[in-house]
Amino acid sequence: MDPSVKAVYLTFDDGPIPEATPFILDTLRQFDIKATFFMVGDNVNKYPELYERIKAEGHQVGNHTYNHLGAFKHWTVTYIINTFKANELIHAHLFRPPHGVMRWSEYYWLRKHFKIVMWDLVTRDYSKWITADDVINNVKSYARNGSIITFHDSLKSIEKLQRALPESIRWLKEQGYEFRVFE
Repeated sequence: MDPSVKAVYLTFDDGPIPEATPFILDTLRQFDIKATFFMVGDNVNKYPELYERIKAEGHQVGNHTYNHLGAFKHWTVTYIINTFKANELIHAHLFRPPHGVMRWSEYYWLRKHFKIVMWDLVTRDYSKWITADDVINNVKSYARNGSIITFHDSLKSIEKLQRALPESIRWLKEQGYEFRVFE
């Protein structure tokens, strides 16, 4: 993203799930900011009301495969089919590969249909080895102009996010960052 613009892009991977996504949406509303949600198709299938809420509240949506497939564990055709199956529910023009990796062959096919969005700051909020303070410190240490910051709306992250997300947003606002979503 443009390093001359004092803006960041908040993104959330792996949801939607009822244990985490509502808190994230409430927090974003509290701060009057929009984000991009890279959603797993199976979760959208299970919790369509959360998908609808994300859209209704003006957030951007992205495809994160139907089953959170690892690119190197499946045939290219399986990965592509799984991604398009997810898009039957998500209707996204954005794609983020789970774990941030994919084969060249997967990239070749998917880039024809999606804008592929990676990140430069993954908060590690899902790790059992770090605390909410560590998540906040990751944001403070690595955020810069144009950063694409990745949090997770997942069971592994929600306990940390309850403190880390509002604190991170507060700090980013204090630093003068604007919040953007992908077009």
